[in-house]
Amino acid sequence: MGRYVFTRLWQSVLTLVLASLVVFIGVRQLPGDPALAMAGEEASPEQLAAVRADLGLDQPLLTQYFSFVRNMFQGDFGESTRTGTPVTELVATTLPVTLWLSAYAIVVAIVVGILLGVVAERFRGRWPEWVANAMALIGLSVPNFWLGILAILYLAVTLGWFPASGYVDVLSDPLRGLYYLTLPALILGTGLAAVIMRQTRASMIETMTTDYVRTARAKGLGRGRVLVRYGLRNSLIVVVTIVGLQLGGLISGAVVTERIFALPGFGKLTLDAVFTRDYPVIQAVVLIITVSYILINLAVDILYSVINPKIRVGGAA
Repeated sequence: MGRYVFTRLWQSVLTLVLASLVVFIGVRQLPGDPALAMAGEEASPEQLAAVRADLGLDQPLLTQYFSFVRNMFQGDFGESTRTGTPVTELVATTLPVTLWLSAYAIVVAIVVGILLGVVAERFRGRWPEWVANAMALIGLSVPNFWLGILAILYLAVTLGWFPASGYVDVLSDPLRGLYYLTLPALILGTGLAAVIMRQTRASMIETMTTDYVRTARAKGLGRGRVLVRYGLRNSLIVVVTIVGLQLGGLISGAVVTERIFALPGFGKLTLDAVFTRDYPVIQAVVLIITVSYILINLAVDILYSVINPKIRVGGAA
């Protein structure tokens, strides 16, 4: 396992370097001039040249890239060309909102998805399975923005069960903060819950037909104990894989969800940066997301052997 982790670490570093290069070049291919957006449409050529020099845009691309990498390792992503605020300050303000929302959505998706998957397997061919499949189909088919609008209209405005918008810091007021995030988390987690439900059901159906499960049943173990001890445990491997792979969907879905519920999160920061060609913010956002993917994939691979020691990863358990 140690050799595997070491190999994955240097592969991750190489991936990060390549990602930083792609991000740096890709951002500069966006249409528009950030210096013009910052100085204004009526700026003179001298003013535009001064802004470009201040941003370092007048230097060769290679020089800009090495300067960007050096500052990145120092934790300095520069200042926003739109507001002049340090990018690290913007990230520190908005990232916790998205992290709380994503974590809440993941918990909701895992609980609901596994519960519906177990129900669908336990009551195969009966109405509970039909209800679970219908809920999964709705979660997969209906876009988040449409579900969000309906949820605001009926659950927030008509019934008044949840606030329609706004955010309260979870650390300063946990109960109220989670209350404000409940409806957005439910909407954001619907698609992931549907995927988890379908995969959990399929994995449990496959597991419950294996020889060792039939042997356990023959020895007198009840169906409920076998379902939890063998079927559910083996399905956790699928759940871990899905959660790791679907986090990108959560991040992209968070952009829409945060816009609908007026949450001051990472998604709103990303959209504002793209619309205003804010190079430093876009670079920081994409690199943070890339690092998150790398760490999540590494954690998922390691969790495989924790959940099921029979699985060999890179030749070690």
